[in-house]
Amino acid sequence: MRGRTVLVTGAASGIGKEVARQLADLGAAVLIGARSADHARAAAKELSAAGDVRALEADLDVADDASIRAAVEALEDDPGRLDVLVNNAAAYVDWGETATGADLAVARRVLEVNLFGAWRLTNALLPLLRQSAHPRIVNVSSGAGSHGDDQFGLTRRGGAAASYGISKAALNALTSTLAAELAGTAVLVNAVCPGLTATWPGAEAMGARPVAEGAASVLWAATLPDDGPSGELRRDGLPLPW
Repeated sequence: MRGRTVLVTGAASGIGKEVARQLADLGAAVLIGARSADHARAAAKELSAAGDVRALEADLDVADDASIRAAVEALEDDPGRLDVLVNNAAAYVDWGETATGADLAVARRVLEVNLFGAWRLTNALLPLLRQSAHPRIVNVSSGAGSHGDDQFGLTRRGGAAASYGISKAALNALTSTLAAELAGTAVLVNAVCPGLTATWPGAEAMGARPVAEGAASVLWAATLPDDGPSGELRRDGLPLPW
């Protein structure tokens, strides 16, 4: 990854922050994207020992068109290139939310981040990515949006966390659709499920894996060789049917 520039969204904490650290360890120049540039700067400072990590010098709210335009302009100005986009920013819902009982205004906000946020940011940055010799788009998805997750898949939760699962299934569909459109180009587009990861207190008691393990799953797609797959959903580098 030495010589490659990576933008990780939602990277001021959690999996995104650990993904940024691991990519910096591999020699990448990593930009931390966050809704608050101040939070991004704080995270970048914490990760400075890992390597070349700095904040994207703009607030990046993927649900806001004006915010994305400002962030893209900041990135075009400095460093003026992009090799890998990791769409990690995400919105969550209460586990008790069901499709029949959902507040659709809340569900719409989840979709604005998890689906349309990744979609609009990818489209905005695609011209810059096309200039790279090794462009990669990584959509951080979830087994909650698949039929292949035996624990939290679409039919395994009894309808719980409805809008989150629906949004991730839509993100998987976006991944396949983008990959089909970009077939024959250098751009590889994949979705990754990091698995149930210990990003909140008590998660370990539910069997959640350490954050470093979840982040390592994401790195599979960010570091693919030029002849790697595209349009897939994987966990730990292994296909996950959706």
